[in-house]
Amino acid sequence: MDKEQDARDIAPVLARIESEPYYQTVANEVTLFESACRRRLPLLLKGPTGCGKTRFVEYMAWRLRRPLVTVACHDDLTTADLVGRYLIVGSETVWVDGPLAAAVRAGAICYLDEIVEARKDTTVVIHPLADSRRMLAIDKRGELLAAPDEFMLVISYNPGYQSVLKEIKPSTRQRFVALEFDYPAAEVEAGIVAREGGVDGETARRLVKLAELTRNLKGAGLDEGASTRLLVHAAQLIADGVEPAAACTAAVARALSDDPEMTATLDDLVAAVF
Repeated sequence: MDKEQDARDIAPVLARIESEPYYQTVANEVTLFESACRRRLPLLLKGPTGCGKTRFVEYMAWRLRRPLVTVACHDDLTTADLVGRYLIVGSETVWVDGPLAAAVRAGAICYLDEIVEARKDTTVVIHPLADSRRMLAIDKRGELLAAPDEFMLVISYNPGYQSVLKEIKPSTRQRFVALEFDYPAAEVEAGIVAREGGVDGETARRLVKLAELTRNLKGAGLDEGASTRLLVHAAQLIADGVEPAAACTAAVARALSDDPEMTATLDDLVAAVF
């Protein structure tokens, strides 16, 4: 096997979304995404955990027939992790693109999830891609990679977790068109939970009611209330035959907090709804 084939074998995988992901449009987010894509504008999605940001990006990748590269950002993410590095393959040294470079070359959608978790010296690399230059500098190869028209950069973060140490710098933020996400209206959310979780409408509505009660505790012992994702998890357990209160305790109450007093409060909410 030659070194080019070896490099391809360890390069990032470009995902093709072949079947339509279930996504319930809430406002004009689809129109805005499509317009930003046509105008080659980068997009910033902000909203609480589990409200549908990632599913939305997957849906748009399917809708626009674009390959998708997703990066879960974290504290140890380096510039080389994003752009690429030289690796020893067999007895030779070969260059392997990172996910960002691979997405640029392929004209894909690159989704950097929870961008604030990445190191600030790492996120600076996206600046030339997120303005009119649309360029990615690969310093180790002395290469300046121009993004094709099809390439789109999408980042996301949760404003509820921002702090002095973890926030998006103005120099980064002001390069992006921003879409704000939140949990959908109760009836819409119940429809999503019923569809994704495989439960009846009444059970879905009770789960949404439970979520609303937990969300009222935000800032009073909880960083965030139950997400739509957690409700779907609970619904799937219920659909599999788990008793509703037990499903909600496991998928919602215990997932939200380890504090004994707060978990007791959450248990009381579960008992009140189910």
